[in-house]
Amino acid sequence: MEQQLTTLFLPNSPKGANNEETLDASSLPSTSTSTSTSTSTSTQSHRTFFKFFLYFFLIGFAYYFIISSFAVSPISPKLPESASGNVLWAKCDLFTGDWVPDPSGPLYTNLSCHHIQDFQNCLMNGRPDVNYLFWRWKPRDCDLPRFSPSQFLETVRNKWWAFIGDSIARNHVQSLICILSQVEEVVEIYHDKEFRSKIWRFPSHNFTLSVVWSPFLLKSETPGNSDIQLYLDQLDPKWIDQYSKFDYVVISGGKWFLKATIFHENNTVTGCHYCQGKNNLTDLGYDYSYRKTLNLLRDFVLNSSHKPLVLFRTTTPDHFENGEWNTGGYCNRTMPFKEDEAKLKTVDDEMRDAELEVFQNFRKGLGLGSNLRLLDTTAMSLLRPDGHPGPYRHPNPFAGVKDKSTVQNDCLHWCLPGPIDSWNDVMVETILNRERYI
Repeated sequence: MEQQLTTLFLPNSPKGANNEETLDASSLPSTSTSTSTSTSTSTQSHRTFFKFFLYFFLIGFAYYFIISSFAVSPISPKLPESASGNVLWAKCDLFTGDWVPDPSGPLYTNLSCHHIQDFQNCLMNGRPDVNYLFWRWKPRDCDLPRFSPSQFLETVRNKWWAFIGDSIARNHVQSLICILSQVEEVVEIYHDKEFRSKIWRFPSHNFTLSVVWSPFLLKSETPGNSDIQLYLDQLDPKWIDQYSKFDYVVISGGKWFLKATIFHENNTVTGCHYCQGKNNLTDLGYDYSYRKTLNLLRDFVLNSSHKPLVLFRTTTPDHFENGEWNTGGYCNRTMPFKEDEAKLKTVDDEMRDAELEVFQNFRKGLGLGSNLRLLDTTAMSLLRPDGHPGPYRHPNPFAGVKDKSTVQNDCLHWCLPGPIDSWNDVMVETILNRERYI
């Protein structure tokens, strides 16, 4: 670079410079007057000194000009790195962003994973399009590292990770198992009678993974064919009794609170939801029972002597169009929504409001020093109407069917592989990678 600058800016460089042109006495103008030798030598010395001075001045000026033109910013302090090696901004909002094309596709296929429930195995069931597989979630202000199953398993060696909730929690844990099984095959070591609660183990890492079926998160009873009895002041012992074993917990709820339920508090029936005037009960609404549940859950986690790292995952929006699941609603879109194209339904919006109100101090996964954080997947999920099984919850759903509108659609659960896989990307960054420096 310095050689080039010398040639470019100094065509009359002094003798000895690395340049094509040289300076000597023959290049100086001759004089016709009678001058002493000392005077001539002095003049030549001054000119030589001036040219040296000019040379170094121009070199310095050129160097300053070139360097400043790059507008180099001050050196920033080294930012922390995630477990995947990518640098992350500590306060980046992982849950605000867009879905961007991802030609690399999912980390597994329905052929390489043997743990996909038939209802979510959309490709096996004949879904003809595959575009929904080639998108990834991109937070607006940072990069989200791609899930590394090998690094994840190393991080959770000798740990126990539990998912607690309804069928969406089961959908989520199946996604995680499919990703991890590309590194090590999992072994199922327990299931309940209905195969709703399960425990798996990754033997070489001594990592235990479980899902606990608890759709209300509360104690509930359904005697005979009567309405569900919901105890708003008692968490479900099915997961409470195991809580002390867990190192990481992902808890979620929502849709089951829309069912007809009778509310119990302090050993007294206090109201109901969707009970249609039975026994002269006051219909307090699903939002009443949901808020009660969230407050009870929050207080339990914060006050428990056992301190696993807990994520509460926000409500999952459905994408039924032109009806609900039982009135001919369907979801046949093949592309993600843009942000301005999607809007939460009233029910989902009210549930999300309740979640943000109860967990307002734990937003954006920061936790404010506690062991409780919010896994806010609602917005990113809302933008993926293309990711549901739709009619492909069973093999060849239209075979022998004259009226396709009579085929029931699933626009709530997610295809595997599919958008729900990205929940694991943000989950890992929220729980494992960011916990070291937030």
